[in-house]
Amino acid sequence: MHFSFNLRGIVFSALFAALLVVFSMVTINLGFSPVPITLQSMAVLLAGALLGARYGFFSMALVVVLTALGLPLLHGNGGLAYLLGPTGGFVFGFPFAALFVGFIVPRIKGNRAFVFVMTFLALEAGSLLLHVIGVPWLAHVARYSLQKAMIQGSYPFLLGDTIKALAATFIVLTVRRAFPIQRLVGDSRSA
Repeated sequence: MHFSFNLRGIVFSALFAALLVVFSMVTINLGFSPVPITLQSMAVLLAGALLGARYGFFSMALVVVLTALGLPLLHGNGGLAYLLGPTGGFVFGFPFAALFVGFIVPRIKGNRAFVFVMTFLALEAGSLLLHVIGVPWLAHVARYSLQKAMIQGSYPFLLGDTIKALAATFIVLTVRRAFPIQRLVGDSRSA
């Protein structure tokens, strides 16, 4: 396996990392939950689907590492204490969700309807992967039962995550017509 990075891929990874930071600023606090509604997961899905597994993972991991080092990148917060807080599991899940989506989406082939449905399902699965990683972490840190963590950190977000996955599907399929992964990152092995 060859894991070299090229300049174009690094630049687009940085752009998607910046998109995650910008999308994290769109925040709605629910009051009853330590988990806010944000557009972050949409940036994660877009990074994976448009950059492929390697660069999608790299772009999201870049934000996680810089946030851990103290840069206030997510909701204006940073530092290890923030990442080890109640929402840290979701944040640590960003690179893995992008990796998953980036592995699946470029391999989807077929007619337009099939590609649309399968891309949506892959993005929805990537979004759910964030719940699989984030909810147990929330339960652990907040000392909630798993059921309470689901009520606080998953159930209220499922409809919104589905809407974000649907919107991301439209964006991905539109952008990929003009800019396939190879054109964005300059590498045929990125997926």
